[in-house]
Amino acid sequence: MKIKTLAALIGVALGLSFSNAFACTVEDWKSCAGKPWVNGTNMETPLGEKWWPNALWGADDQAGSTNWYKKPEVVKRAIAQVKEGQTMKIGQPYSGKMPLFGSRTFALRIPGSPTGGPFGPNRVMWYDEMLTAEIGQVGTQYDGLGHIGVQVGADGDKNEMRFYNGVTVQEMEGAYGLVKLGTENLNPIIARGILIDVANARGVEAMEKGDVITMADVKAALKRQGMSDYQCQSGDAIAFRTGWTKYWANDNATYNSGEPGIGMEVARWLTEDCQVGVVGADTWAVEAVPNPDPACVFCVHQFLLARHGVAIQENLNLDGLVGAGVYQFMWTYSPVPIVGATGSIGSPVATW
Repeated sequence: MKIKTLAALIGVALGLSFSNAFACTVEDWKSCAGKPWVNGTNMETPLGEKWWPNALWGADDQAGSTNWYKKPEVVKRAIAQVKEGQTMKIGQPYSGKMPLFGSRTFALRIPGSPTGGPFGPNRVMWYDEMLTAEIGQVGTQYDGLGHIGVQVGADGDKNEMRFYNGVTVQEMEGAYGLVKLGTENLNPIIARGILIDVANARGVEAMEKGDVITMADVKAALKRQGMSDYQCQSGDAIAFRTGWTKYWANDNATYNSGEPGIGMEVARWLTEDCQVGVVGADTWAVEAVPNPDPACVFCVHQFLLARHGVAIQENLNLDGLVGAGVYQFMWTYSPVPIVGATGSIGSPVATW
């Protein structure tokens, strides 16, 4: 009896020790060592080892993964996907009816009807519009490198709010836009696009919010698509279909309530094994929300954007490609070069 009691006590003690080692709280983020989004064991930051200067692109880089599209071999690989001469938009239309995160706004008005004219003997007339919106963070959005960062030091210390390549808020903030890491620094994207249809591989119309896409899902989807031999390459643009589009502008409350998406296992495959140029999905954050680990609050965003400079394309519409049976294509998109913007609206196109 005493032996059993002693064993139980030891088990409880070990369990408490293990639990405390991975407590991972706001008050003690250094205890997050060992979490999937942490690199190394040196907790210099809440993400582990510091991520600057960027190993691929250098200390002064502001273009991140879009640098791949300055490489001729990457662009030629993309162009090689075009065989039938077919094109398709893979973004959503913009309107006030689309789901918006939090209190973000998208409102278009035409102040006058028509706006101007008639002028001249030819009686010319025209319409203009006025748009009030978070120009880079609504609809089919492309998250730039000045969008997501990490508080490394004390709360409020702008010298320790770190973004891609270690750029601080003190260095990048400006009253008229970001002084560094604005979308004007990003390169046009001409990539080999790869669609991974996880929803169909799982046999569901749409995955559930919080569902995490694993590498087993990736392999199962590729096999179902006849792409078991797919080998990712640097600069590929990879999109995940979850079926979440079914709620777009039809049930915005459900769309915004959470989402299925990738977790850290897939994020590491994308960045460390594939060195992708773009990660996208038919959801508003690409990653699973809520994450099964409550200590991960958009940690995949931080890992992709801040640590690796991999841009994220959100709120894609991939159903048309699935309907056409197209899983490999040329992905083209040019981030709108608004000086100092944190992201970009726009219409990505698939061509095959």
